[in-house]
Amino acid sequence: MLKLVDLSKLECSETDFNSFLKLSGEILRLGGVKEAIVVDHSNKVIRGNDLCDVLKRLGCVYAPVVIEEGSETLTKLVTLEELGFYEDIKPEPARVFSSTLELLYRNWPTPMVRLKTLSSKTVNVWCKLEWYNPYSCSVKDRIAWYMLKKALEKLGGVEVLYEATSTNTGLALAALANIHGIKSRLYLPSTAQQCIDYILRLMGAEVVRGKATITTEMIEDVKRDALRDGALNLNQFENDYNFEVHLRYTAKEIDLQARSGGLRLAAVVGGLGTSGHLSAISHYVKNRYGDQVKVVGVVPAVGSVIPGIRRVESGMKWIHLIKIDKIYDVSLEEALEGLIDVARRDGILIGLSGGAVIQATRKALNDGLVDEGDVVLVIPDHGLKYVEIIERCIEVQSF
Repeated sequence: MLKLVDLSKLECSETDFNSFLKLSGEILRLGGVKEAIVVDHSNKVIRGNDLCDVLKRLGCVYAPVVIEEGSETLTKLVTLEELGFYEDIKPEPARVFSSTLELLYRNWPTPMVRLKTLSSKTVNVWCKLEWYNPYSCSVKDRIAWYMLKKALEKLGGVEVLYEATSTNTGLALAALANIHGIKSRLYLPSTAQQCIDYILRLMGAEVVRGKATITTEMIEDVKRDALRDGALNLNQFENDYNFEVHLRYTAKEIDLQARSGGLRLAAVVGGLGTSGHLSAISHYVKNRYGDQVKVVGVVPAVGSVIPGIRRVESGMKWIHLIKIDKIYDVSLEEALEGLIDVARRDGILIGLSGGAVIQATRKALNDGLVDEGDVVLVIPDHGLKYVEIIERCIEVQSF
């Protein structure tokens, strides 16, 4: 007999990432599942291990289960809503949290707000403001929390962690390391703004400045040092939990917020750094809604350095596994123009990568990639931490 069972009561092993990607796509396309997990009387999984694991990793609360002799094929679809798919992104209504960890994940979704900038009679532009995350005031809180959470679940405990970072992942990891009683060493490229050194040291982290201009050039050095010193290296550039946390939370939030607000989702625009968040969002919306929803990425133009994003040829893992409809090049000067446009029209100060997202959206609209509906922009962080770079740009530009 079919019944819905709390997934936490089922024991299953973790499937490989490619299988996770394939099966999660099928579930999102269907909007639910048409197969049951077969268990014995002690709830041990007999058949359907991969389904059990993928449902857990997608954040479902329940799974369709039959006991031993039951048929795996269901007579009707069990919907994502019936599986409790959205339960893990329902915020604490009174905003009272028992810990600073809860302040992060029980405060999701991050806000989504309509901008006058770029909106028109036929297109509404919405910004998902990721600086509402508490540690780095950026989207990187999500991956830092999830990668460390999963590592602690597997290892039991960690004493020291090393990580290469341009800014935000390091800020988030320094905070999370303190919460868990872990020492942290963060490796920064030469191009990171100087104020980040001070903030990280204030947080108690050790800071190592490298000669490299981008973080990916430091990966092997950090791996070597971590192996030598017995430290944990989460490696945000290759760690699949980077992708998974955005599939389970960020993408799902955009879907739920769009439906709650009555939006006709036409496109999502985001920056490409590790490629984790935009790849996961694309995997979600392309499987859930098909190619009617466009996914647009932005990278720095050749010769430009924009904090938080980098060129695809510098090495990205997940973008090669999914579909992005268009990637635009944006210069640092253009990104600053986008930042200023939003500040002077909508009164909020977004970061430089957010300014690049604004300009990529402008180019997509001018190219006719989207002519009506609602466009969601993932704005990674706030602009205050980039005042050094903004000041240098303003000195040579007339704004």
